[in-house]
This record gives sequence, C-alpha cells and structure tokens, in this order.
Amino acid sequence: MDLHPCACGSGDFDRQHRLEQHGDDIVAVYEGACRQCGTTRRFEFRMAEEIPPPPPAFGGAQPSQIIDPGEFAEVAGRISESVGIQLLNSPESEHYKLRDAVAYTVAAYEEMLKFLPSGADSIPASAFTSEVGKARYRREPGNFDRDILEGNVELARAVLDEVSRPPRTPQQ
Repeated sequence: MDLHPCACGSGDFDRQHRLEQHGDDIVAVYEGACRQCGTTRRFEFRMAEEIPPPPPAFGGAQPSQIIDPGEFAEVAGRISESVGIQLLNSPESEHYKLRDAVAYTVAAYEEMLKFLPSGADSIPASAFTSEVGKARYRREPGNFDRDILEGNVELARAVLDEVSRPPRTPQQ
C-alpha cells in the first residue's frame, strides 16, 4: 500500500482492515480516506491458503503476486539507508530502537530470494512487473544475482543480530 500512493501523491491514509469472503477466497481489505485529499483508497489482497509467518515476514513460501522484486529492493534499500544513517548518528545504547526497521529490511531481502527460480543465478527480467521494479532492474540488473541477494540477506541479518543485543553497560 505504501508503494502505491494516492493520485495526490500522499501514501498516508486512515486504513481500516477487514476480511471478506469472495467465492472460495478470503480477501483482506484495507480501506480508508487519504489524509491529504480525502479520496477513498482501497486495497484487496487474496489470502494464501497457507498460514503466513508472523510479521515482519511478507508472506508464505511462494513469491509475492502483488509486489515484485524491484519494489522489495526499493523498500529494503530505502530502509537500510535510513537505518545506516541513524546507526552512525546515535549512541550504541539506542541502536535497539532500530530493530523493527532492520527486521523489516531482512524480510524484504528474504522475499526477493523467493523470485529466484531453482538453480538460477539471477531473478529473471520477467519477474519485474511494476514500473518501479522494471526501472530498478534496468538500472541495477546485477543486484538481482543470487550471490548479491544472499549477501544482502546475510549482511542485514548480521546488523539485526547487532541491534538485537542488549546495550553494553560500562564496567564499574
């Protein structure tokens, strides 16, 4: 939803969530008014039959049918850049406050791996379906190679481990 702002440009809206039955499918519906212009925004997501993992994970074992790998890269890149700046400019005792953002970044990188076909060295161009995703792929095709993706996950997990540790207390 954050990847698809309102026509006015705002991504902020007062969303209400409910589940609806559509035939044999259960659909998660998010609906609400844009805080900037008042337009009603509505998003519907068909729920997978498998029970999804708890947040910050994005979904089950299959790649997303809503968000493409380029959009996940956009989210992961934006958050990791922001977190990196905050880590550099805050005392170590406050790094734990960034844990949720780093966990979200890990989940976005992990989601990208789901788009790799078995045995493939990179995500195929056909997996990029959004304008954001296609543009990102055109700019940085090498960033969707298996070794880069796995390295991003490994590095993000290491940062998550670091910010998840209790702050060190000075020796008395």
